[in-house]
Formats: sequence, C-alpha cells, structure tokens
Amino acid sequence: MATTTQTVSKSTRLAHTRRRVERWREARPHRHAPMPAALWDAAAAAARQHGLYRTARTLRVDYGALKKHVEAPADPGHARSSTTFVELAPSGSTSPLECVIEIEGPRGTMRIRVSRVAWRDIMAVAHLAWGEAP
Repeated sequence: MATTTQTVSKSTRLAHTRRRVERWREARPHRHAPMPAALWDAAAAAARQHGLYRTARTLRVDYGALKKHVEAPADPGHARSSTTFVELAPSGSTSPLECVIEIEGPRGTMRIRVSRVAWRDIMAVAHLAWGEAP
C-alpha cells in the first residue's frame, strides 16, 4: 500500500508542476518569454522522478531544454567550473599510509577511507568523482 501512496504522491507533484507551468503560460507577457528558473527547477525535479520523455510531454516543454536542466548541477555553487582542490599535508595523527578522503559534489558527500595508496591514485579517484579526466 505504501507503494501506491508514493506513486499517487509523485503523480500529484507532477500534476502540480503542470498546473504551475500552465498558469505561467497564461500570465506570461509574450509567447516567447523564457520560463522562470523556479519552474525549470521543478520540471527538472519531476523529470528525475518520472523520466525526461514523460515529464516533457506532460509539461509541454522542449525535451532538449529539459534534459539540459536535468543534467545541470542542482546547486550553482557546486558547479564543476567552480570546483577547487586543496592539497593538505597529512596531520601528525594520520600516517601517510592511511587517510580519509571526503569529496563534496552536486550529488552529495562521499567519504573514502584508504590505506597504503599512492597520492596519484587518490587524485585519480578524486578526478573520477568530480567527473573530470585525470
């Protein structure tokens, strides 16, 4: 029964987003006015739950534009272009043979405990986590 309730809740959220987009369409100043960022965010969230095709069709938005918003980082502060790396020397309590790596990204925080691993291998893992080529 919980699955049915969750499905109804998700469908209700998609319908609510559809109504928001329709209200915006009725009130927009002209036909080619850009959709507000808040609506794109809601549409992208719906697409993550229901899929791109279904959401684009339900909301009557361009599939390609919706896909770009879904693939964009949710928080602009976590965009790849603003990602920085700071190398810190191990503290006195941690030996160079063992360390904990914590990586924050658009999908959350990842914590990795490693031992007896070369720094270049640790950097390769960090680059993979950020989605960059090492």
